[in-house]
Amino acid sequence: MYRFLACLLPLLALCGFRPAPPLPPTPVALSLVDRESGDEATAYLHRGQQWVAGTPGHRYAVRLRNLSGERVLVVLSVDGVNAISGQTAVPDQAGYVLEPWQESDITGWRKSSAEVAQFVFTDPGDSYASRTGRPANVGVVGIAVFGEARPLSIAPAPAPRPAPLRAQAAGADRAMDASAARAAGAERQQLGTGHGGREASASHATGFERASRTPVQVSQIRYDTRSRLAAMGIVPGQRSDPAPRAFPGGFVPDPPPRWR
Repeated sequence: MYRFLACLLPLLALCGFRPAPPLPPTPVALSLVDRESGDEATAYLHRGQQWVAGTPGHRYAVRLRNLSGERVLVVLSVDGVNAISGQTAVPDQAGYVLEPWQESDITGWRKSSAEVAQFVFTDPGDSYASRTGRPANVGVVGIAVFGEARPLSIAPAPAPRPAPLRAQAAGADRAMDASAARAAGAERQQLGTGHGGREASASHATGFERASRTPVQVSQIRYDTRSRLAAMGIVPGQRSDPAPRAFPGGFVPDPPPRWR
């Protein structure tokens, strides 16, 4: 039996074992929450990937929602770094255990069983991944989900509620502006996740035996500033400013009146 961290999860009595039934294709819903506004970030579908806009300096949380009636283990990666151990993320590492139908907000890098360092949107060079020599995967939050080998009886589903990700198709991919300025803005990552201030976040270890070596779900969300998402044509109804033009108008207008 492996030992993993769990966010304030009650330990269940070891009784009523049964063979593991199949989990749904995506048992865990993943989203980001802006902690300054309290709003869950709208996810935009672009070329097969989910994108959300972040605001520099804002704290955020990773929201995990178990959509199944069984316990699951969720290995959380932020900018390619395991949010519990600080290791370069791979699926077989430590993760968070969610009870059936549980929703949990992960607010930072785990520092101990009592504290985390807040997730905060910052300049890519100031991100935790970059500061520890791992800048290659800045700009993505991901999860690897595992079912339990011998779960307890399946809990009944709670009352239906709206899905956490309001994925909005950005429409047909719009042709990118040919200007070099716009292309440069669209290609350069503008946000990373920093190692913010400490805050209380209680957790404890619990037993969990994985049903398989490979995860049943791997999901990720890309994030960056709204201005970059606009430059990429992801945010609906918004486009970046075009490159400067030498002849933008027609005839010469009158100047404003002089002050008397």
